[in-house]
Amino acid sequence: MRNSIQFKVYGKYALFTDPLTKLGGEKLTYSVPSYEALKGIAESIYWKPTLLLVVDRVRIMNPIRMESKGIRPMDYGGGNTLANYTYLKDVCYEVEIHFEFNMNRPDLAHDRNEHKHHNVMKRALQAGGRRDIFLGARECQAYVEPCVFGQEPGFYDHYGDIHLGNMVHGINYPDETGRDQMEVRLWNPVMKDGIITFIRPEECTQVRKIADMQSKHFDNTNLESADELLLQIEAEENS
Repeated sequence: MRNSIQFKVYGKYALFTDPLTKLGGEKLTYSVPSYEALKGIAESIYWKPTLLLVVDRVRIMNPIRMESKGIRPMDYGGGNTLANYTYLKDVCYEVEIHFEFNMNRPDLAHDRNEHKHHNVMKRALQAGGRRDIFLGARECQAYVEPCVFGQEPGFYDHYGDIHLGNMVHGINYPDETGRDQMEVRLWNPVMKDGIITFIRPEECTQVRKIADMQSKHFDNTNLESADELLLQIEAEENS
C-alpha cells in the first residue's frame, strides 16, 4: 500500500485496558491491542499533525497469555492504594500502517511532502522510533523493528476465526474529524488466522461523544517541516 510501513513490536508485558474495568481500579487488559493503541505506537515511531496514521492490520504472533500482578497505584486523595492489574505476557505483534494527509488541517498544507515524510518514517522505524514505545501503559516498555508482514510463522496461523466481542476501536479528535468534540468509537473485531483487519475510523457505526474540544493550532513557530526534519536527520547520520 502507498506510504505504508510494516513493523514488529514486542515486549514482556502489555496492558490494553478494557475501560469497563477502570471504574474499580482493578485494570484488566483486552486480549488483543486496540486500533488506538497501535496508532499510538505508530505515532511514537513518527508523527506530525500534517499526517493521519491509519492502522490497516495486526498479526498476533504469540499465544495470548495473561498474568495478574499486585500494583500500588497513586490514590486520587494522595499516597498509594493497592490493586491487581491483569497484563498480557510475552507479546509480539506484526503491524501494517500507512499515512494520509490530514485535510482537516489546511494550515499545514505547506508541509504535505509525501516522499520526504515517508523517508523520515522509514528511518525513524529503523532507529527504533523517535519516542519511547509502550504497549498500552507506561510500565509496559516495548521495542519496534522493521519486518515483512506474514513472513515469520505465528501461533495462530490456520487457527480459524476468533470473535473478540465489543471493543473500543479508538478516539476521534477534532483535528482529525473537523468536529469540535472528542468521541469514542466501538466495534466488533474478528481475528482470522491470527490477523485482525481494521475498519477505518469513519466506518465505525458505534460512536459516542465524550466532551467538547478544540483542535490545537500549528504554524511555523511550533512545527518543523518535513524538509527541515530530513536535513536534520541526515546531518545527525553524517556526524
